[in-house]
Amino acid sequence: VLLQAYGGGLAQAGGSLRLSCAASGNIFNINDMAWYRQVTGKEREVVATITRADATSYADSVRGRFTIARDNTANNVYLQMNSLKPEDTAVYYCHAEIQYLNGDQVHGMDIWGKGTLVTVSS
Repeated sequence: VLLQAYGGGLAQAGGSLRLSCAASGNIFNINDMAWYRQVTGKEREVVATITRADATSYADSVRGRFTIARDNTANNVYLQMNSLKPEDTAVYYCHAEIQYLNGDQVHGMDIWGKGTLVTVSS
């Protein structure tokens, strides 16, 4: 099972970017999905989370500017980032709580996608 994130890049302050993350493999079910970010030298922090039922939560620093969404059919999660600020500059990671099939048994695991860099210039 893999998570692959893409959509990072360079944006100006006040601009927008949209991150996407796709899960692939022998997936039985995906529970919570989330986006985290990390600045060099600092701990990874949660940005936004979304349950399978689409209940969402946001870090105070991004609430009202970022929107997390998911497509359960496609096993994707998205992060729409608007009104970007230089302090949003970080490597962004997607995370998922996945249940997968191994033979006829269901197993659970937490997986991380490779980070995608978001740089916001002032």
